[in-house]
Amino acid sequence: MQPQATGEKVLVLDFGAQYAQLIVRKVREQRVYAEMRPFSTPVEELAREQPRGIILSGGPASVYEPGAPTVDPALFSLGVPILGICYGHQLMARLLGGTVEPGQEREYGHAEIFIDCHDLLFQGLGERISAWMSHGDRVAQVPRGFTPLAHTRHTPVAAMADPARHLYAVQFHPEVHHTPDGPTILRNFLFDACRCSGTWQPGNFIEDSLVQLRERIGDGRVLCALSGGVDSAVTALLLQRAVGSQVRAVFVDHGLMRKNEPEQVIATFRRLLGDAFVAVDARREFLERLRGVTDPEQKRRIIGETFIAVFEREAARLGEFQFIAHGTLYPDVVESGAGSGGATARIKTHHNVGGLPENMKLENIEPLRLLFKDEVREIGRQLGLPAEIVDRQPFPGPGLAVRIVGEVTEDRLAILREADAIVHEELLAAGLMPYVSQSLAVLLPVQSVGVMGDGRSYAYPVVVRAVVTDDFMTADWARLPHEVLARISTRIVNEVGGVNRVLYDITSKPPATIEWE
Repeated sequence: MQPQATGEKVLVLDFGAQYAQLIVRKVREQRVYAEMRPFSTPVEELAREQPRGIILSGGPASVYEPGAPTVDPALFSLGVPILGICYGHQLMARLLGGTVEPGQEREYGHAEIFIDCHDLLFQGLGERISAWMSHGDRVAQVPRGFTPLAHTRHTPVAAMADPARHLYAVQFHPEVHHTPDGPTILRNFLFDACRCSGTWQPGNFIEDSLVQLRERIGDGRVLCALSGGVDSAVTALLLQRAVGSQVRAVFVDHGLMRKNEPEQVIATFRRLLGDAFVAVDARREFLERLRGVTDPEQKRRIIGETFIAVFEREAARLGEFQFIAHGTLYPDVVESGAGSGGATARIKTHHNVGGLPENMKLENIEPLRLLFKDEVREIGRQLGLPAEIVDRQPFPGPGLAVRIVGEVTEDRLAILREADAIVHEELLAAGLMPYVSQSLAVLLPVQSVGVMGDGRSYAYPVVVRAVVTDDFMTADWARLPHEVLARISTRIVNEVGGVNRVLYDITSKPPATIEWE
């Protein structure tokens, strides 16, 4: 599905940066539609899309290494405004005749940028800004026609521009929140260089999506995978609006959900979807398949394969289906290494992206695969979804299986459900849910000595994780009040059998992911 309605588009070429999808997100925040493309996309194909602008992402390689990702230099002659970021900055310089060399000192983290020329990119900013750097190489000499715009203590060319050719580049990352003036820099590029109108809205997606779904599905029937979260709920409602009675939304209780969640999901969606909603109890089947499995990627593959097996079996019972639909989002696709077809590394397999078996008999439909979470929430509100679904925290498709490190057993699931419920209850009671973007408990497969009453205990530790984020591509750990953490710890240890220690995860994303597996 293409959630574009205006014809106004910016393309982001992916050179392997985990921030590449964040660039897309930050462009869309300016109400300009953006999508990622592989760095290897032919120039002719890019030109056919008639983008208003092109952004070259960062990446882990060095531009002078053999086999480093590159583009056809003809890209810079399209007449389309181009912004290079980090690796894209260096690649632009090298391909157009400048010099790139290893830096005398690497720059990682915060850096002070001294602005030497308030050209288009830096309009409205002061003489210096704080920015996020992540590079070991540097542009030593700009290409002919370019002007250096800024420098740092260790980087002589922190930004450059050739306004005559509409080419701009920065060594730092304007897309991350660690660069406070990044939105201004992106706005300057999008509205002054690219002449974008900024009229795109996620809601524009609905009508286009309905048309595309009807065209693709035709007279076929669709089996929609419904987890109960906002992503799959929006997918189900879009399908129902598009093709009505041709859809069956199937909720599979895989035994890996949170406390009381299956019952809540069944009650809610029977009310919303009526006869189109089908619930399947497959708890024993999933647990049996997961017995003895400890590798997280193997867990995800097994869960994905079992989901499809259950859906195919359910399809046979309900009649003939040609399609299976998932609530896959852009971050899911990118983290699975499938987001742009470019150089981005796979971080983990998502059960509805990279974990599908090769012999799957149903054709996959993912109408939300180019959207971010907050965009889907906005669409959900427009579709009339209740707040308890729209504002529900993200929950992984494999459920608690990826929050239990090691083997998944009924006993461990029971422990984790109770601990997770306590975390949710205490954050809710403290009024912290609007602040915390996602919260969870993790059960570790080790045991440690403790004292319970007058006796020795040997039990599991539970890790509490809470993060704040705007886009779920980067996240920071939530600074929860100590008294809240104390209540969570006390309750878990006192109320959950088999646990004698509670830890709090204070790692950001990156380097960690939000989930543990």
